[in-house]
Amino acid sequence: MYGRLPIVKMLLVTIAMTVAISAVMVSINWDGQEASTAAPKIDDLLNVMIVLSSFVFSLVMVMLFNTRLEIAWTVIPTIIVLFGAGYSWKVLDEIEKPSDNALTVDVFSQQYAWSFAYPGKGYAWKEGEFHVPVNRQIRFKMHAQDVIHSFWVPEWRIKKDNVPGITTTAYVTPDKVGTYQLVCTELCGFGHATMRAKVVVERPSKFDKWVEGLDQKAPPELMESVTQDTETNPVGLGAGGA
Repeated sequence: MYGRLPIVKMLLVTIAMTVAISAVMVSINWDGQEASTAAPKIDDLLNVMIVLSSFVFSLVMVMLFNTRLEIAWTVIPTIIVLFGAGYSWKVLDEIEKPSDNALTVDVFSQQYAWSFAYPGKGYAWKEGEFHVPVNRQIRFKMHAQDVIHSFWVPEWRIKKDNVPGITTTAYVTPDKVGTYQLVCTELCGFGHATMRAKVVVERPSKFDKWVEGLDQKAPPELMESVTQDTETNPVGLGAGGA
């Protein structure tokens, strides 16, 4: 019996601390509004990781007073980390699964502006604003013209770096009509804080009308990055197009 009671007590204290910390941390809406099919999955993943992190923190704090449990101290967090890695992999695989009718949008980033082209519409182009249809997967193919930028619409949760010379790809399925904001989240120079663009998610009919009304094509210097950049994930991208 010797040693059992302290272990039981330590476990109970660890669980109590975990519940208390998790109750506070999970109750906070860290990411704000959800506006894509990926958002609830990512938020659930975040909450799970908060609970697991709270458990590890509590376990370590309790075990600091018992050096005989160093093996458990090492093994249990390792199991938790492996579980978190597997769960994260599953969520990433789900939200990046290409759809056969995905709409492709080319995203061009440069100090300090965003612009967008629609390959399925002859690379119709717009600077500072882009529209997408609701409930349809969007495949964003991103091209940086100068330094590293980062594409992020907070309500979509998806964030992807734009790297010069490389075409990076992000998949998003917006599921709420509304107006949002695209921001750059990679420090890219003095104008970084102002590098934003208007994002409009709307019904397909309104989107079609808007894109048909665009009267400019992507400039030749931007089209060079479309043809010359190295595709980072060319396999299984789906049909694309508009």
